[in-house]
Amino acid sequence: MKRSLIRSMATGLVAAAAALAATTGAQAQSWWKPGVATTWQWQLSGTLNTGYNVAVYDIDLFDTSAQTIAQLKAQGRKVLCYFSAGSSENWRADFNRFNAADMGNALDGWEGEKWLDTRSANVRAVMLSRLDLAVSKGCDGVEPDNVDGYTNGTGFPLTAATQLDYNKYLANAAHGRGLAIALKNDVDQLAQLEPYFDMAVNEQCNQYDECGGYTVFTSKNKPVFNAEYASKYRKNTNGARDKLCTKMRAAKIRTLVLPLDLNDAYRYSCD
Repeated sequence: MKRSLIRSMATGLVAAAAALAATTGAQAQSWWKPGVATTWQWQLSGTLNTGYNVAVYDIDLFDTSAQTIAQLKAQGRKVLCYFSAGSSENWRADFNRFNAADMGNALDGWEGEKWLDTRSANVRAVMLSRLDLAVSKGCDGVEPDNVDGYTNGTGFPLTAATQLDYNKYLANAAHGRGLAIALKNDVDQLAQLEPYFDMAVNEQCNQYDECGGYTVFTSKNKPVFNAEYASKYRKNTNGARDKLCTKMRAAKIRTLVLPLDLNDAYRYSCD
């Protein structure tokens, strides 16, 4: 009698756990894992150019329709969906979900954006909803931006430890939903976070002499997607772009020279 009761209770607990997993997306066990040679295109504004012969498109989660994502996937592309995980953007559809206390200092040079308190349970709940949106739109993975707030003047007492906790939280939540996830910048924590992330996206590691740390990704056959904005690379001043591409190919870093607005005004690929 007692064994039957215990068995019945255990069955109920398993069922409840399964229901919870289905709600949170935590039941997923597999996701896309790109290789180090994966090619890419990055465009976050303007009319999306779907004509590049690359393996991955990195596009805006909110501004790209499910139909466009389906079109890219029908062409054999994988789709990485961008959103800011460390800042509020006052033009986003879910902006009103942030509490006043969640938002800190403005991001220098980016109108309408404020740093978020990534320790906030409410902020984390908003990010889970964004991951769910990525799933519903058919994204293969996500690129959460501004995940290095602790190195900036956010207005909050964020630390290296709180940043690691938040970034691991995002990675685990993405994987639980069957999504791959890219680590954006946060170059001081590459070694600690590599095990949790499937790829990396970097801006200007050549400009700031920070590319060397990405061997922790490339040595594990994980791609590093790099964008450079300096005019010398665009203009190929004194062969700057040629030298850049030679260096990046040797480092197995997938490098593009792009406009800062990421609007496809021009594109030079080292692949």
